[in-house]
Amino acid sequence: MAATRLFWRTSGVKSSLTGLTGGVHSSLGLTLLKLFPDCTAEPKTQRRHAAHFTFHPDPVTTQYGPTQKMNLFQSVTSALDNTLASDPTAVIFGEDVAFGGVFRCTVGLRDKYGKDRVFNTPLCEQGIVGFGIGAAVAGATAIAEIQFADYIYPAFDQIVNEAAKYRYRSGNMFDCGKLTIRSPWGCVGHGSLYHSQSPEAFFAHCPGIKIVVPRGPVQAKGLLLSCIEDNNPCIFFEPKILYRAAVEQVPTEAYHIPLSQAEVLQEGSDLTLVAWGTQVHVMREVAAMAQEKLGVSCELIDLQTILPWDKETVCKSVVKTGRLLVSHEAPVTGGFAAEISSTVQEECFLNLEAPISRVCGYDTPFPHIFEPFYIPDKWKCFEAVKRMINY
Repeated sequence: MAATRLFWRTSGVKSSLTGLTGGVHSSLGLTLLKLFPDCTAEPKTQRRHAAHFTFHPDPVTTQYGPTQKMNLFQSVTSALDNTLASDPTAVIFGEDVAFGGVFRCTVGLRDKYGKDRVFNTPLCEQGIVGFGIGAAVAGATAIAEIQFADYIYPAFDQIVNEAAKYRYRSGNMFDCGKLTIRSPWGCVGHGSLYHSQSPEAFFAHCPGIKIVVPRGPVQAKGLLLSCIEDNNPCIFFEPKILYRAAVEQVPTEAYHIPLSQAEVLQEGSDLTLVAWGTQVHVMREVAAMAQEKLGVSCELIDLQTILPWDKETVCKSVVKTGRLLVSHEAPVTGGFAAEISSTVQEECFLNLEAPISRVCGYDTPFPHIFEPFYIPDKWKCFEAVKRMINY
């Protein structure tokens, strides 16, 4: 499926380039090679750039029983395994999930639970979510996978006009609350336009659904199980850059982390940092830099649930610190940082010592080779901290 999608996305570009240049061995191509001696027809080995953050695992918890070393995709697999084992109505479906999915999140589950409970679908996001709504209405625990968050848009109508409104329009006679939609999300270092997007804000405008983004393996399993158990349709975005980069000791048994409850990861007194998903780890480094270089004490909050979000925890922190910096990878205009900023300005205006700052992606499509300049890295966030402190 992924290969098919890539072919269709690139075939038009490839054919136009071939028609223009006649390939690298055309007269134009050879002329360019002569003009630029450093360019050769032989492929060069590409260097893989380091990630823009360092993952720091949470302290090992024994609260939920015995643990096992897992990365993020393995913790997702564990959560799905727990669900299939305990709920005979649970089904998992999507493009390529039967053999494990492109990120291996469902590996081994079809062999363990059968092809009637873990199965592939056609390459049709609208159909995947539509089928999930029907299955959930009929009483099943439906877990749909959209292969990349960038491709969730064909299902937009099914999510916002059907799933989100099903209970409301029937006066609570019917609902599809047992639907959970999983999808890989966010930048990955080389994903470019169609494999790097963070579309949470598109859905945050829609009452009737819940949106969750975990920061690591422990949160991924606990929050995913809470989404699956919740009586409302949920969208669970999984930071794909963390699938293998994030490794923690994860409880093997089922456990739940409450939705709509932000987590204060570090207490501070001078400035509040708010983020979710991968950006939490960027903000950890920003907090350390601020303390070391400026003597500034930052309070770091992982929002975890985008909708409905935990206003109380964020506002309580801003009342204490007087300053707020919100950061996410999605474009700044209309991003969820704007909603947080507006709410805090309304609720905490007299407590603010500086204007609220947003450090986000630019208002452009997500770039390829320019990704390092696009992402809201620790240096951009640190500059924002300095401006707020010096205001």
